[in-house]
Amino acid sequence: MSWLQTASGGEEPKPYQDPPEQRKVPDPSIAGRMIADKSANRPFLAYKEYREQQEALHNAWVERMKEREAKIARGEKVGPPEPDPTEQKEVGVLGLLKFLLYLLLFIALAGKFFTGSYTWEYESKWTQFKTYWPANQRLFSERLLGEHDGRVVGRPIYLAIDGDVYDVSKGTAYQPGGSYAILAGVDAARAFGTGCFKTHRTHDLRGLTDKELSGVAHWKKFYAEHKDYVKMGRVSHPPIDPASPIPEHCDPKKEAAAQAARKAAKERKNVESDHKEL
Repeated sequence: MSWLQTASGGEEPKPYQDPPEQRKVPDPSIAGRMIADKSANRPFLAYKEYREQQEALHNAWVERMKEREAKIARGEKVGPPEPDPTEQKEVGVLGLLKFLLYLLLFIALAGKFFTGSYTWEYESKWTQFKTYWPANQRLFSERLLGEHDGRVVGRPIYLAIDGDVYDVSKGTAYQPGGSYAILAGVDAARAFGTGCFKTHRTHDLRGLTDKELSGVAHWKKFYAEHKDYVKMGRVSHPPIDPASPIPEHCDPKKEAAAQAARKAAKERKNVESDHKEL
């Protein structure tokens, strides 16, 4: 703002000069110039000192390489070549992995400090140890699966959906008297698609509509990705007799629509069979 003071008739301020007691050192960028050794200049001075050290190390290495080449020319034995101590080292895959490991460790510790949770209170299947180290899984019979229906105190509660068995002991809805206790100890895959939990406690998926099959797939994904439910294995079902009747829907309207659809499909099949015979 010195120009304002000059325009208003005042005296022009004197240029800034370092105090006489300020120690001077050579300017690393301009030869013959001296600069004050103050805190603002020290990073530049330190870098100049670092560059001089690096240059000295490199020159010493060059001399050692010349001596090595001279020994080779004289037929003397020499060791493996020495790497340049000043050469910039690239960050390899191992270095990148170490950096990511330290970063994850820092994030986890910060989450524990601020929220009390290493995962910042985020819960999903990807933060569960079981996802990466699953428990030993086994093959269940229908009888063995039925023994885990919650009626025996202390025994884990299992359910199955389309052959996959899950431990749902942590779910209060599957405890005796719970709203989904009827699904425990059985593969009720059909019920997950139709909603007929009392009459469709079976794995028989014949005759389901595309929408109902989509519902079964949704619930299979739900149990597979749930943070509290652990997959225990598979259940072995006896084969379904294709001539056996398809379970009736609990909704009369939907059952009538299903029968009409099956009848139409059967008629189309018969027509196609007649055309092939012709």
